[in-house]
Amino acid sequence: MLKRGFDLALSALGLLIFAPLLVLTAAAIKINSRGPVFYRGVRARRNGLPFRIYKFRTMVLDADKLGGSSTPEDDPRITRIGALLRKYKLDELPQLLNVLLGDMSFVGPRPQVLDVAQQYPPEKQPLLSVRPGITDYASLKFRDEGAILRGSDDPDRDYFEKIDPEKTRLGLVYVRSHSLVTDIRIIAATVGAILGVDPEWCLRRSGEHEYTHQS
Repeated sequence: MLKRGFDLALSALGLLIFAPLLVLTAAAIKINSRGPVFYRGVRARRNGLPFRIYKFRTMVLDADKLGGSSTPEDDPRITRIGALLRKYKLDELPQLLNVLLGDMSFVGPRPQVLDVAQQYPPEKQPLLSVRPGITDYASLKFRDEGAILRGSDDPDRDYFEKIDPEKTRLGLVYVRSHSLVTDIRIIAATVGAILGVDPEWCLRRSGEHEYTHQS
């Protein structure tokens, strides 16, 4: 209940504070390329139930029909304004609405594509026991995911080989040990990362040692 109350208060405040930026970003997207302002893909929320995630659209219309779900930074489907939004994580801002509605939390494992989540093996099932989040340990560690996948001939394959195992480990670390204090530390590290501060340094300073532990 404390976590949910924190999410409600912070998402409502965030929507109020960022309202002018949300409007300006929406206008820039409409001017820059044809298509809707928002991307509303289906994701898995708590207990594996489906929901529509809100993100600013950063790719061309019908991008899901032109390629896979993993997106390297040199993906030709990314629009000019989309590249800028992805760099500064501004495409994630509309997820404040998902948090307000209760589909997501500020902190939690990133929501997975529904088809993939429905095929989770037993060891991954705990990831669906909490609300998915806007940020988490894995989001910080792989904040340059697009750069890791740059130049890949098969981004989806490389994602599941190079990124997914460690993302899963970090997601399970969060599920086992999350608390409101942990959430606040991760949010602070996320803000720091956007401003150019090393999130690993922030988390180590705050006592979140498991973030950098390699299994």
